[in-house]
Amino acid sequence: MRAYLARAWQGLLAGLALAGCAVMFAMMLVIVADVALRNIPLPGLPRGLAWSNEVSELMLFLTTMLVAPWLLRQGQHIRVDIVLQALPSRLAWQLEWVGDTIGLAACLFMAWYGTRAAWASWSDGALMIKTLVTPEWWWLAPLPLTFVLLSIEMVLRMRRLAAGARAPRQDAVSAA
Repeated sequence: MRAYLARAWQGLLAGLALAGCAVMFAMMLVIVADVALRNIPLPGLPRGLAWSNEVSELMLFLTTMLVAPWLLRQGQHIRVDIVLQALPSRLAWQLEWVGDTIGLAACLFMAWYGTRAAWASWSDGALMIKTLVTPEWWWLAPLPLTFVLLSIEMVLRMRRLAAGARAPRQDAVSAA
């Protein structure tokens, strides 16, 4: 059962990362279409896509939200580890725990805060009024979902740290 759950978790994170890639590709198509329409006059078509900047912003945000848990799982998130690599192994391992504990607390806080913000936005019927008019909670909803997934992955990281060698992690190390 544990192996099944591990494979399912890996599959979920990989699927989200793939979805993030698809969103990034779609964003590229929107930007290319906007630039082409602004520079190549075609009868019957608009001169650019007025909504492209706004949609591109949302797509960039969604890409980040979709890919973040997978990046954390792979150890490919932003990590400054040069000090950890220079310290004695046991101390570096203990500092990994400090970092993971702070990371977990931050993820749990963001999940809680994001949930409150999205719920308040939905309850109030708040709108984002730009070129497009959209419910604000559409923009906020991915935030708590992503940070719940990041919280789960932080717990799994801590579990892997406890089971591993008493040394700093070696994934994505910049100074080995």
